[in-house]
Amino acid sequence: MSIFEKMESNVRSYCRSFPDVFTKAKGSTLYAESGRAFIDFFAGAGALNYGHNNDYIKKKLVEYLESDGLSHGLDMYTSAKETFLHTFSELILKPRELDYKVQFCGPTGTNAVEAALKLARRVKGRTGIFSFMGAFHGMSLGSLSVTSNLYHRLAAGTDLHNVSFMPFPYGYMNTFDTINYIEAVLKDDHSGIDKPAAIIFETVQAEGGLNEAPIEWMQRLRDLCTRHDILLICDEIQVGCGRTGPFFSFERAGIVPDIVVLSKSISGYGLPMAITLLKPELDIWNPGEHTGTFRGNQLAFVGAAAALEYREFANLEAEVYRKGHFVSRFLQEEIAPLSEDIQIRGMGLLWGVDVSASKHANISKEIAARCYELGLILERVGRQDEVIKLMPPLTIPLEELEQGCGILRQAVQDCFEKYGLREHALI
Repeated sequence: MSIFEKMESNVRSYCRSFPDVFTKAKGSTLYAESGRAFIDFFAGAGALNYGHNNDYIKKKLVEYLESDGLSHGLDMYTSAKETFLHTFSELILKPRELDYKVQFCGPTGTNAVEAALKLARRVKGRTGIFSFMGAFHGMSLGSLSVTSNLYHRLAAGTDLHNVSFMPFPYGYMNTFDTINYIEAVLKDDHSGIDKPAAIIFETVQAEGGLNEAPIEWMQRLRDLCTRHDILLICDEIQVGCGRTGPFFSFERAGIVPDIVVLSKSISGYGLPMAITLLKPELDIWNPGEHTGTFRGNQLAFVGAAAALEYREFANLEAEVYRKGHFVSRFLQEEIAPLSEDIQIRGMGLLWGVDVSASKHANISKEIAARCYELGLILERVGRQDEVIKLMPPLTIPLEELEQGCGILRQAVQDCFEKYGLREHALI
């Protein structure tokens, strides 16, 4: 029995799928103690958009450490925070004509969601929240209450109150006007559902199975919230920071949410950091009403400012579109034809291979395991974990992206042939 199995809680998760002991990482490659190298299509669950040990960001961090800069500062004024705020304003907010105050929360995404929900209720004086079927927003009780995954909800050990789940425009709901349904619920004095303080949504439900919200749907959702005096909260924790192309994934719809939550890749280096962006008129907090010991992670501020600079001079947005086009074409031309049971969804460098229509219940698990055997790390998401998710670092070289996609194709082909599931193949 390893020291991990002996001492670490049963709650450990990813190590069960990736059981090697990892010792080193660079760019889009992970290296194991055994000497094996793995292409990374996981990117720290979205926390490593700029790759492992990005040289530019690392240099800034090392310089800061060697200067004896503060490592911990609560919410005191510091030079690291000042630099980040200036950089974020100049490179992200001003070019998009966005006017947000920045709230530094605890170190993870769930803390940003908790702050957003708490503030929305305080501003509107209502307790209810609308979320969506397929949503994932975090694991602490508040954010778990707006997460739809039953497996995670049951682990709460208590009731999760004051949230109503609305249909998301995906799958069996594709032919159903979900915005009209929400409108009807709000107008019907016999719906049994009170007007919420806020509606929280993801433009792409990443953990929910790569379910993409249509542009018109997002625009109608924004309009609905405005007309009914409801705050719109956009969760950009996994799909933001350039994952879909633009820095914010909601940019493609031309909307402006009232509150935006960011974490994961905002620090640029996998360092814990989470922020809640809020329109200035919503900033009704009294001093110290919402705090957190590690909301002032100075190294994360340094990494975050460096990441935004790197994004600009590396022209990362254009790179994401270029590489995303390659992945889209590869999946549609090389993997979808392997079986009529395969569906492809995604954008930018966030893609899903949905095998839920397969007759074999464990095919997604076996595909992911086969990928790992062949040297590719990726995860499964969605209902019953039946969607293979591709989420490489945005900085991945095209040749490694091609190699990783080739491994995925081999794994899908091997597993479908193993169970004779290619008899209905389209080729």
